[in-house]
Amino acid sequence: QVQLVESGGGLVQAGGSLRLSCAASGLTFSSYAMGWFRQAPGKQQEFVATITWSGSTYSADSVKGRFTISRDNAKNTLYLQLNSLKPEDTAIYYCAAAGGYNSRLLTRRNEYDYWGQGTQVTVSS
Repeated sequence: QVQLVESGGGLVQAGGSLRLSCAASGLTFSSYAMGWFRQAPGKQQEFVATITWSGSTYSADSVKGRFTISRDNAKNTLYLQLNSLKPEDTAIYYCAAAGGYNSRLLTRRNEYDYWGQGTQVTVSS
């Protein structure tokens, strides 16, 4: 079965950095579009960044210039580099996968087929 397992979250001071990873198994990773979403306490889940199977990327305006999405198909792993973190970045971060060699930049949660369990990122001021 498909599994997406996030890691790399933690507690960091404002201005700091983290790198999140999402290890995928049970799917042909290289053919999947991947995405990151986040959910802060008391708020709806929101789109963060996406990468197509061929490597095109798109990020939400709130993280553009600070967060970078990337993938390593040889390791079946998705990454999210978080720099210049702010307290408002505090959330549970989820990775997601969408199949079918999708070349569109997917920003809605209902476009994704599989989800990880999430990793907590807490940014202190």
